[in-house]
Amino acid sequence: MKLDRYDLKILEILSRDGRITKSKLAEAINLSVSPCWERVRRLEKAGIIEGYSARINTAALVRRTPVWVQIELKAHNAESFARFEALVHATPEVTECVAVGGGVDYLIKFEADSIDAYQRRMDAWLTGEAGIERYFTYIVTKAVKCPVPGVSPEDLA
Repeated sequence: MKLDRYDLKILEILSRDGRITKSKLAEAINLSVSPCWERVRRLEKAGIIEGYSARINTAALVRRTPVWVQIELKAHNAESFARFEALVHATPEVTECVAVGGGVDYLIKFEADSIDAYQRRMDAWLTGEAGIERYFTYIVTKAVKCPVPGVSPEDLA
């Protein structure tokens, strides 16, 4: 599907404010309401817009300690990756995880109640079936740029 500047602007606006009214969205991209809304429906139907949700500021609910971790697995085969990724999905403190190339296998963001709670979780992973060869822990001292619009880095630090 080819996207034009109107489609891209719609996506930009909706990614920041999924609750914007049809008329405000149309006004923001300089189209009338009907053609604008047809574009939104087309983007939804094509699977480009997957849904609408609320971004929850977890720091407002409970104070968490963010920790980034590099993980290298002992074995590099499909079974080892699948077992580790299942463990990640089953761990509520893991809020982000990406597989990467270049020396380590995964980058993980933990949001633990404390550094001690994080370390207890890592100790359990090391003595369990996670298959971790080594890991490197990075304690977040300050959030510089955050992916959540409307939430300042100070709110998350």
